[in-house]
Amino acid sequence: MDNFNLNKIYQRRFNADIEFRKKMWWILCNDFFQKYIPIDAVVVEVGAGYCEFINNIKAKRKLVLDLNPDVKKFANNDVEVFLSSSTNMVQIKDNSCDVAFTSNFFEHLSKEEIVKTIKEIYRVLKAGGRLLILQPNIRFCYKDYWNFFDHITPLDDKSLTEVLETNGFKVIECKPKFLPYTTKSKLPKAIFLIKLYLRIPVLHYIFGKQAFICAQKI
Repeated sequence: MDNFNLNKIYQRRFNADIEFRKKMWWILCNDFFQKYIPIDAVVVEVGAGYCEFINNIKAKRKLVLDLNPDVKKFANNDVEVFLSSSTNMVQIKDNSCDVAFTSNFFEHLSKEEIVKTIKEIYRVLKAGGRLLILQPNIRFCYKDYWNFFDHITPLDDKSLTEVLETNGFKVIECKPKFLPYTTKSKLPKAIFLIKLYLRIPVLHYIFGKQAFICAQKI
């Protein structure tokens, strides 16, 4: 699918929620993801989209990689932008990153592209580096998974663990049910509710349809 069509799809999908999503990602980064990322780390976000994660995370050096040139419009001034496919991240050196992050990305790739992307992430991570994945879990959102035209590959926490652990990673944490599937759900949109949700794990088991995986390069 070309970038022009993707842009139109994403504008239709996200524009109405953009201000809420900015606040949501500030909370997610500060209250959850930051604990996995040292302040002196080099972090790369793969498939950055609107740069909502990388703009809000604290790190010594922040990189984003995306095929869409519009990513430059969304990245903050302290973020380095690389326009490239995730399957061939030639602009990023071997063993140069401490943490890689990707959110709602792998479902847009073929299985072959997923494997190539994981191998590229493995290459750019330092020994012991971490890959953080936020991913729709088809086991819990199968009724709605195909509501989005650009979804290609169905994935759950078990299939992701398998492909990671057969390509040089060890999964050190897996939450099969973490966040709700989409911001377009009927759940109330309030910042204090997001903070509350993160602090009460039982809510994850009730509403969670996205998995969170932390894997380490071995």
